[in-house]
Amino acid sequence: MNPFDYLQWGADWAWGVPLIAVNVVIHVFCLALFTQKVEGALHGFKSHRHFVPVFALVVGVAVIFVTGLHIIEAGVWAAAYRVIGAIADNKSAMLYSLGALTTYGHDKVHLEAQWQMMGALEALNGMLLFGLTTAFLFAMIQRVWPTARR
Repeated sequence: MNPFDYLQWGADWAWGVPLIAVNVVIHVFCLALFTQKVEGALHGFKSHRHFVPVFALVVGVAVIFVTGLHIIEAGVWAAAYRVIGAIADNKSAMLYSLGALTTYGHDKVHLEAQWQMMGALEALNGMLLFGLTTAFLFAMIQRVWPTARR
């Protein structure tokens, strides 16, 4: 491969890096907002005898919330793929995006050849977002659970 062939990835990076930044900002902002609401909602239940079922319900809601958040973030990438013409239709763009974001992949949907680096960048974004989600859920459990058991 000619070393100058890598220069064609410039557009991928020009689109991909800002998309990563936008999604991380969206993710952190929404997680911070949700954390405030959860702590406020659970504050009155910490000494309540029904804390465990309420806490389990709240964690379940948190998981649904972050799942929706990941879907929105995949939608941001899918919209970008449609804008740049990397994928022909909305359904394929979303399917590809969810596959890339989760690093699952899909063998039937591909980006146009000149945009394939964006798929790898979206996978990188997905790993970062899922790491943030895991840290959020762990921190939520760690902050709330010990105080409730005192």
